Amino acid sequence: MPANRFYSAFDTETLAPRRTSEGEYRNAFQIDRDRIIHSSAFRRLQSKTQVFLSGEYDFYRTRLTHSIEVAQIGRSICSYLQQSDLLADDCFIDPDLVESACLAHDLGHPPFGHTGERTLHALMQPYGGFEGNAQTLRILTQTIFSEGRDGMNPTRALLDGVLKYKTLQAETPTAPNHFLYNDQEHWLDFVVAGQAFPAELTPGKVRNGFKSIECQIMDWADDTAYSLNDVADGIRAGFISLEKLERWASSQSLDTAGAEHVAYLCKAIRDQRVEARLNRMIGECIRAVSLRATSNFLSPQSQRHAHELVIDPTVKTRTKLNKRISLELVFQAPALQQLDHKADVILRKLFGVLRDRYIERTGGKLHLLPGDVEKVLEATEDKTARARLVCDWVANMTDSFAFRTYRRLFDAEFGSITDLV
Repeated sequence: MPANRFYSAFDTETLAPRRTSEGEYRNAFQIDRDRIIHSSAFRRLQSKTQVFLSGEYDFYRTRLTHSIEVAQIGRSICSYLQQSDLLADDCFIDPDLVESACLAHDLGHPPFGHTGERTLHALMQPYGGFEGNAQTLRILTQTIFSEGRDGMNPTRALLDGVLKYKTLQAETPTAPNHFLYNDQEHWLDFVVAGQAFPAELTPGKVRNGFKSIECQIMDWADDTAYSLNDVADGIRAGFISLEKLERWASSQSLDTAGAEHVAYLCKAIRDQRVEARLNRMIGECIRAVSLRATSNFLSPQSQRHAHELVIDPTVKTRTKLNKRISLELVFQAPALQQLDHKADVILRKLFGVLRDRYIERTGGKLHLLPGDVEKVLEATEDKTARARLVCDWVANMTDSFAFRTYRRLFDAEFGSITDLV
């Protein structure tokens, strides 16, 4: 396997020594990727909401198909960037590493999409909060294997590639999102090799903007995929029609570029060529990037922090416009808001029962969780640690499993002894 000067032992280091088999044919980043793909956490994404509840239709995107699309875009960006003067045939951004970060980036998402994330954060406020990216880090480092009791011992570069945020919850205690759990500080220290963040990288938005080049690529690939594909799914589901889009545009103060983009979308709808036209724009987003050299407190140790991704501002603005269209015509539509309300109710009632039984220990002695999970909870004395374990179990649920569990606990007409658990 040819050497790649872009990376060093610093980047491939793991917190614990990694055992390798005799005749191992994969590099460290390929091992990371394969461990993600062959995990139950990755498979569960097939039944977690992207825009519409999973299983509602058979051709809309789920978290799994979205993650696969993000990974493809991420790899393509690596290929496109190879023409940069800052790279060479033996010095390149590893596409397997970027693919790993892309495949892993949504592992921590709970059921019911961002609604589930907001609800779980509200419920976990007394115990340290909930955040999807922090939960991804927890899965990779602590719970992905051994039925939720062991991590995958990821490389430093992979952890850095998925860490969109580097602020601890205690540093921004009122923030609604974009933080790591407080007990993840040692993983953050490992990522930055124990170095203190410079004073100018203040907690919150500024520090969270400090990302490795692979994380920047993953982030843009994610933006590209969901900004375009959410529009496509919204059109196919009828939330975005020609009439609705034209009416929405007439109520906005769009500049010339924005008006032209809306006209492009309207023509795609009129021509019944939505998928083809939006897929073409994926390529435009890939070709909108370039590399620029940069310097910071980690750049002397890793080339991953010696480069930054530059995105064409026109394309970035168009991406933001797509997000606005999806938000206002799809996500804020009454039909979806009603489902969001239902999801919030389901998670609140599920968590409430489990909180009383296992966290606060005031809800009797019924066996509501699988035996192995309950055994760990019963042996855990710290209340905050018990809350995190309960949160893990709820966050791992797929949409359909959350629905079934809710019905078994609260629906008098559901729950025959013959029902599958």
